[in-house]
Amino acid sequence: MSFMNFLPFRAADLAIDLGTANTVVFLKGHGIVLAEPSVVTLETIGGIKQVRAVGDDAKLMLGKTPDNVETIRPLRNGVIADLEIAEQMIKHFIAKAKSNAGVRLRGSPEIVLCVPSGSTVVERRAIRDAASNAGARKVWLIDEPMAAAIGADLPVTRPIGSMVVDIGGGSTEVGVLSVGGLAVTLSIRIGGDHMDEAIAAHVRRAHNLVIGEATSERVKMDIGAATVADGPDPVDARIRGRDVVRGVPTEKIITQAEIVDALSETVGQIVGAVRGALEATPPEIAADIIEGGIVMTGGGCLLQGLDTVLTEATGLPVVRAEDPLYCVARGAGRALEDLEYRAVLHPV
Repeated sequence: MSFMNFLPFRAADLAIDLGTANTVVFLKGHGIVLAEPSVVTLETIGGIKQVRAVGDDAKLMLGKTPDNVETIRPLRNGVIADLEIAEQMIKHFIAKAKSNAGVRLRGSPEIVLCVPSGSTVVERRAIRDAASNAGARKVWLIDEPMAAAIGADLPVTRPIGSMVVDIGGGSTEVGVLSVGGLAVTLSIRIGGDHMDEAIAAHVRRAHNLVIGEATSERVKMDIGAATVADGPDPVDARIRGRDVVRGVPTEKIITQAEIVDALSETVGQIVGAVRGALEATPPEIAADIIEGGIVMTGGGCLLQGLDTVLTEATGLPVVRAEDPLYCVARGAGRALEDLEYRAVLHPV
């Protein structure tokens, strides 16, 4: 009998970064096998709601459905808001992940799920129940800052202090780590989705134009920034929506300076969380962070100029992790595969 038979996880076990905006699945032995939006489309037929689409297919329908079809996000602020729909979504993603990797599994897998460090006991139980009802034999939880740090190759198990800022769709997690644990952790319910909402609110207020979620997200990705980009020519984008006054479709031009102003409050809250965590950091760990700097992960860290703003606010070097969108899932996957990180997993 080989040594592999004694390992605590089996070859088809999974690590899932169940995010507000996107879900990323890591399959043991295969790496990242799925990354899709955390969106579900429901269709009401004869008074009964049925799942019509999940993930990429569902997101295409956002804001474009008839009365008997609704597109929802079962997670809000990094935690489950609709347990039943979350179960259906997890089942779909597990099956699709196995299909993408060409895996045929006998029995139920063990699953590692990433959770916000600030989530309550009730919220953690909801995540556990959703995974169990979706077919998991055993569920483990890992704090998102820890998973992000492992995925970013930080020395979390050594007596060296490091700091990670994970900016997701529904929450921002700030973690100071050393010797396999979180010395300081701070979680705020602010993330990429709040940036989208701030952009939509600004466009309505300044241009009398109503735009949808997809348009807000596109504007953020195209010209979103924490500071105005240097250059002689202003950066702008064309947006389309419904005119509030006339009630007809129309097109307007919005500048990057407007977006920077619209996002200033959200960016300020993220900066405040980072400074708050630094103020609570023990001095010896703070000395290590001066040398190692701050590592940013998550889709929100791709906002142009955010690293510059954080550097100016803290006086510390700030870098983006390689492949920041998948850092949390990859870190959870390493904890799934490598016995060195076993202690960071929490059974539930």
